[in-house]
Amino acid sequence: MDSTLACLAAWMPRQRWYAAKGRPPSLRLVAWWDLPAADATVRTFLIADEGALPVVLYQIPVVARATAAVDAHPDHIIGSPEPGTTFIDGPFDPAYTSALLRLIMEGREATGPGTVVVGRPSHPFTDAVPSTASVLAGEQSNTSLIYSAADGGTPVICKVFRQLHPGLSPDIELAAALAAAGSPHVAPAIGSIEGRWPDDATAQGTFQGSLAFAQEFLPGVEDAWRVALRAAAAGEDFSGPARALGAATAEVHVTLAKLFPTRATLREDRDAVARSWSRRLAIAIAEVPAMAEWREAIDAVYARTRESEWPAVQRIHGDFHLGQVLQHPTRGWVLLDFEGEPLRPMSERRRPDLPLRDLAGMLRSFDYVGGSIRLDDPNSSADTVREWVRTARRGFLQGYAEVSEVDIEAQFDLLRALELDKAVYEAIYESRNRPTWVSIPLRAISRLVERPAAVS
Repeated sequence: MDSTLACLAAWMPRQRWYAAKGRPPSLRLVAWWDLPAADATVRTFLIADEGALPVVLYQIPVVARATAAVDAHPDHIIGSPEPGTTFIDGPFDPAYTSALLRLIMEGREATGPGTVVVGRPSHPFTDAVPSTASVLAGEQSNTSLIYSAADGGTPVICKVFRQLHPGLSPDIELAAALAAAGSPHVAPAIGSIEGRWPDDATAQGTFQGSLAFAQEFLPGVEDAWRVALRAAAAGEDFSGPARALGAATAEVHVTLAKLFPTRATLREDRDAVARSWSRRLAIAIAEVPAMAEWREAIDAVYARTRESEWPAVQRIHGDFHLGQVLQHPTRGWVLLDFEGEPLRPMSERRRPDLPLRDLAGMLRSFDYVGGSIRLDDPNSSADTVREWVRTARRGFLQGYAEVSEVDIEAQFDLLRALELDKAVYEAIYESRNRPTWVSIPLRAISRLVERPAAVS
């Protein structure tokens, strides 16, 4: 096992889903289980990285094959822990992808030392099980597999969670509940995988959590970011699509409020949010010194909001932006990825929250469309881009208000504070990862502290 951990330790830091960038991993085997395969060994490892703070638990599916028979792309080869055997990253090998989908659709069970893994089909699947899979490019915290279906069958997308947390994933919980309620704004659920694995740190000695989630795949569609970016670049009015997106968002919020408990916002809720605002602002000023000139103005926005009445909290999307929405030719806007911010603990992601947080995230996303246009084409008219962003934001909020019957005007202060906090977070992120983009959130911060209307 030492050779296996050494092999994984050399490979994991190069993967997009690996969280502790810049730190050497310190790996410990927590559990493993096998899936049936005719021509290879298919084993999934649960590996704790104790070099990260806090410790991160990873799901690492591996296919072990004879080295002489391996011709996979080098990027997908993990290494050779023993002479004559090569490990392949499971999602890139058909032995794993086929066994994974059968586990879900057929409700199978897999076991390992102290570990039980169970497939939970959402409904009987009458089509032939798709067998050809490809990995969706571009993801970071998870790995998604696209299963093509022959003869007009149902294509499937299966998200394999790379970083695991105890508890039911909100992506599974919310999307499956919305689909069961008949919402047209989510893809129908196919099923999921749950696991129980050892944990020496708890009195129960075990954890239980979500490992994978499968939904119907919607081929030939684009995400809202590409649709909006193309419209902005062409100078096309986006108020209509934005209004429809606001209406779809409201319909999802209304349905979630019926399916899950809601409650009044308490003083301790407001205090906790205020502490998170202050903490994030302190980090931002330390890392982006240009923000120091706005500190008093930002604090004033936050202080004014803390003393106002806040609406009830409920289950929400939690990480809402244009990249989390698809434009479908018959369904309209379809929402994806209800897991919230992936690096937050599962208990936090499943808490009721302010629906306005989703609205703030989408308003920031429209602003990023405009910022991206100005970065890509410095000669573009700043006034034209600003007007495109204003009309899109206004259309989105109008569509939301019409369906939800929420008085956005009465909640502008809170919405502005939530958008401001999101922009502060973006300033931190961009300064660390894309310094040339930091001007986008900085312009937004300047606007949000100077103007009273969050939609302006």
